[in-house]
Amino acid sequence: MAPERDGAAALAPDVSAYANRLRKNARHWGKWARRQDISCYRVYDRDIPEFPIAVDIYGHKAHLQEFDTGWLCTPEEHSQWVEGLRRATAEVLGLAREAVVFKLRERQRGMAQYGKIGVRGEDFEVGEGGHRFVVNLEAYLDTGLFLDHRNTRQMVQQRARGRRFLNLFAYTGSFTVYAAAGGATESVTVDMSNTYQEWARRNFRLNGLDPAKHRLVRADVFAYLEEAVSRRDRCDLIVMDPPSFSNSKKMLDVLDVQRDHVRLINQCLRLLSPGGELFFSTNLRSFRLDGDALAPCVIEEISHLTVPEDYRNKKIHRCWLIAGAA
Repeated sequence: MAPERDGAAALAPDVSAYANRLRKNARHWGKWARRQDISCYRVYDRDIPEFPIAVDIYGHKAHLQEFDTGWLCTPEEHSQWVEGLRRATAEVLGLAREAVVFKLRERQRGMAQYGKIGVRGEDFEVGEGGHRFVVNLEAYLDTGLFLDHRNTRQMVQQRARGRRFLNLFAYTGSFTVYAAAGGATESVTVDMSNTYQEWARRNFRLNGLDPAKHRLVRADVFAYLEEAVSRRDRCDLIVMDPPSFSNSKKMLDVLDVQRDHVRLINQCLRLLSPGGELFFSTNLRSFRLDGDALAPCVIEEISHLTVPEDYRNKKIHRCWLIAGAA
C-alpha cells in the first residue's frame, strides 16, 4: 500500500505515474497477446515501487492485486488510494470500473493461496493456446488459472504425445487440458478439494476431454503417492506444483514444500517409467532443492524457460525438469 502522506494529498492520491506506465505497457502487451492468441496476460508487474501491484487481463476484466509491503496508512487513505488505482486502471484499459477487481495479497498463511473470499463473483471463459478455461476473479484469492505457468503448460503439451500423464496438486486441471491436447493417452488429475475437482471437470468438458481416459481423483497427494507406489503404477509425465504451505484438515500431514519436497519427488521418481519426466515447481522464494537427498535422477532447472515474457518478476516461480536415472 502507499506510504504515509499528509492531509488532503492522501484523499486525492496522484496515480498519474502508474496510469502512464500502465498505458504504455497495455499497448505493448496487448499487441503481443493478440499475436500469441491469448486473452489472459500481465500488463503491470510492480513496475514502479510506489505502486506495488500487479494487473492481469482476463478477457473482459482486469485483476488488480496489491502486495503487502508493510507500508503504513490509515484505512481511509488506503481506500482512497485503491479507488484511484481502480479508476485509473478502468480508464486506461477501456473497462467499466466494476470490471476491475481488486485484492490485497498478504503474505501467505495456512491455506491462504486457495482461500475463499466470500463473494460469489462471475464465472466466465477465457482462451489460452487454443484452449478454454473457466475463471472467477472475485470468489477466491486465486482466479482458476495461474498465468505464470503458461509456458510450462505449453512445454507439457509438447511432451505429452503417447504418454501417461499425472497431475498432482492439480488445482483446476489446466495442465491436464494441455497434456490431453498434446496427445496424452490417459491422465490422472489429483487434488483434495471438491471445489477444484468440480472446476477441473468443467474445464475438461469445455475442452472435450474423454472422462474414460482422463480421470479426476480427489485425494491427499501424500496418500495418493503412497498408494500408487504400492500398486506399482507407472506414468511417463508428471507435473507437481504444490502450495508452499498447507495445513488443511483434509490432509493427513501439514505440507511444507521445503521440508517435504524430497519425499514427494522421490515418490514421483518411483512412478516414472524409463525415459519419464517430472516437472516440479514452487513459488516459495526461499526454496532450495536438495538434489543430494533425491534418488538417482537428472535435474535441470528450467525457470528461465517457464517464466512468461509478460512477467517483469522473473522470480515468480522456480521450475525443474527431473528425469529418472537411465
